[in-house]
Amino acid sequence: MILSKCRQECWSPAVDPRSFAAPSRCLTRHLHLRCRADFGARALRGTAAFTARAERGALRCLVLDTKDLQVFKVTVNGQDAKFVFGEKHSFKGTPLEITLPFELSRGQEAIVEISFESSPKSSALQWFTPEQTSGKKHPFLFSQCQATHCRAIFPCQDTPAVKLTYYAEISVPKELVALMSANRDGEMPDPEDSSRKIYCFSQNVPIPCYLIALVVGALESRKIGPRTLVWAEKELVDKSAYEFAEAEAMLKTAEDLAGPYVWGQYDLLVLPPSFPYGGMENPCLTFVTPTLLAGDRSLSNVIAHEISHSWTGNLVTNKTWEHFWLNEGHTVYLERRIGGQLFGEQFRHFQALGGWRELQNTINTLGDKNPVSNLVPNLSEVDPDVAYSSVPYEKGFALLFYLEQLLGGPDVFIGFLKAYIQQFAYKSIVTEDWKKFLYSYFKDKVDVLDKVDWNSWFHAPGMPPAKESDLGSFSSADLKEMSSHQLIEFLALLLLEAPLPVSHVQRMQQVYDFNAINNSEIRFRWLRLCIKSKWEEAIPLALKMATDQGRLKFTRPLFRDLYGFDKCRDLAVKTFLEHRASMHPVTSMLVGKDLKQDQ
Repeated sequence: MILSKCRQECWSPAVDPRSFAAPSRCLTRHLHLRCRADFGARALRGTAAFTARAERGALRCLVLDTKDLQVFKVTVNGQDAKFVFGEKHSFKGTPLEITLPFELSRGQEAIVEISFESSPKSSALQWFTPEQTSGKKHPFLFSQCQATHCRAIFPCQDTPAVKLTYYAEISVPKELVALMSANRDGEMPDPEDSSRKIYCFSQNVPIPCYLIALVVGALESRKIGPRTLVWAEKELVDKSAYEFAEAEAMLKTAEDLAGPYVWGQYDLLVLPPSFPYGGMENPCLTFVTPTLLAGDRSLSNVIAHEISHSWTGNLVTNKTWEHFWLNEGHTVYLERRIGGQLFGEQFRHFQALGGWRELQNTINTLGDKNPVSNLVPNLSEVDPDVAYSSVPYEKGFALLFYLEQLLGGPDVFIGFLKAYIQQFAYKSIVTEDWKKFLYSYFKDKVDVLDKVDWNSWFHAPGMPPAKESDLGSFSSADLKEMSSHQLIEFLALLLLEAPLPVSHVQRMQQVYDFNAINNSEIRFRWLRLCIKSKWEEAIPLALKMATDQGRLKFTRPLFRDLYGFDKCRDLAVKTFLEHRASMHPVTSMLVGKDLKQDQ
């Protein structure tokens, strides 16, 4: 490949194989974003102005990540700058090469302003017609930038190795509300259009681009704590306020465990059902799926998880996606510590066991030799969305839980976790940084740490080199009645076994009436069990759950199971194709691969 003159000057070994940016030469430190949400064109258009600092002398070039974007103009300190798009890559997008009109010396800063427009096909944005919302009256927009989709909104250094602060002004139709992953900074009429208003936001804690988030819709809020509002469409807001009432108790518990909460506000936003994840830890504004609205607060552990990300992930961040377990393993560990404090240590051990089952299920699906099941996988030419699984979450948690038992128990280990967060706050790190700090913190226990099979934990596929007995034990006799968490565990165990005869699942339905249960985690496992047992009556229920919501954790396995059941393979494909247009772009791409319907 022939590199342009700009690219040759900017070329340096990539910090992150999924980004074209070279932050070791030039670093974006602050973003001032001004844009307009155009529902008619399904586009965000505006300007992204970066404060860029030269990290080396004689700098004449800046390379940014883009994906399906139009760029109209670039200025540097107000002077026009030449720019050109490089060669397009299948999932990384297209590099934007900017030649600066003057040379920057090391440490010198300049304002690089780019006029851009996103594509209606942007992989980061989902635009809804009014009919696709709960209220049916107004359109809706939300973003999902993790892992590498911020570049599909505006040009940026789209790597978690780079952190920046931001200020934003977003113009939207005046009957709608805009929210971002930042503190709200007021609103005003749009001087250019009386039918619109501008919402302002500021995020003063440096964050990676994947945590920049935007939502626009007919949203209402309810106050549920001194620093927490719940936002949702009118139809769901009261139900959501009830479901997440424990947020402040969880925040306080997290602060006791991990240190002060530095982000100011902690709001929750309940999204439309197509949101592909359980939650997304956007700072100041956690996005959550409506599948958490069980009516009995039984799925609030997802909120504990997203709250925990305020320390592990958002404050201390993986430098590249190979080290995603640093974000997720620590967050699951903290989430379960919060659960243990609020509901008892037995509850924490029970959830740890459930996580181990989840990991077994994932390894069974991926295959125990699959390199993607490594805790630190090689992702150099792998789309992180395709590699996404429960491995970094549950294998990462299992390592921390194993170390906790090895190094003196929960009270000793939480001391390490607090010190680790303090040490690396506001930074992006790799596994080696974490391990070095672990050894320096436990310098009196190096002999114990040296016995850990680090190579297998980090670099071997399949289940980790620990036995279930190393991870504590739980007796079902400890709880007299089956809680929803136990039902989830019971069904997860059955899913690990060979399929049950149809007569068994029919009898289970008669005795337990699983079809009437609204808890999405129970319903999901129950329907998988029915489809695996080839119970035809469950087909319409499974198809309904796969399409009524778009959470990848539920939608992908249900469609995979339905596709594997010969009686309904054609119907599964037909149903997917009918719903594909209203699915989130990432969900559509992944389910399409599973059902051999790649576009």
